[in-house]
Amino acid sequence: MASMFDVILYQPEIPPNTGNIIRLCANTGARLHLVKPLGFSLDDKQLMRAGLDYHEFATLAVYDNWTDCAKRFKDRRMFAVSTKGTQRFDLVEYASDDVFLFGPETRGLPAELIHAVGESQRIRVPMLPNSRSLNLSNAVAVVVYEAWRQIGFVNGR
Repeated sequence: MASMFDVILYQPEIPPNTGNIIRLCANTGARLHLVKPLGFSLDDKQLMRAGLDYHEFATLAVYDNWTDCAKRFKDRRMFAVSTKGTQRFDLVEYASDDVFLFGPETRGLPAELIHAVGESQRIRVPMLPNSRSLNLSNAVAVVVYEAWRQIGFVNGR
């Protein structure tokens, strides 16, 4: 089985969004990483309901802080996904070992994390002018599926 993407949720706040992303990762083969503090407990009923029984099929890691998580991916190409991104997400050529970093629902990624990656790796999903942001689980799905499409839906059916 070829390697697959890693998705990092930095300080996620809303349990059903993370549950939906667990389900997405289970169905695409992406690995999910959560950076504390979390806005919920991992046994939260809303999280489990949204993820249904998919959490057993997803690879999930939890980190106490950003430093520990960042060390894990220091030799990998990371994309910061933000409304403040400078590059449209669909104009990037992805590889199967890319890493996608998403921020918390109410605040988005802090500027220091956005600027920790190169400008071409600060990506955004297009929206109409004056829109605030997409739902986190929708944004993750859009980006992961585009990247997976580009690599030929490896391991998919």
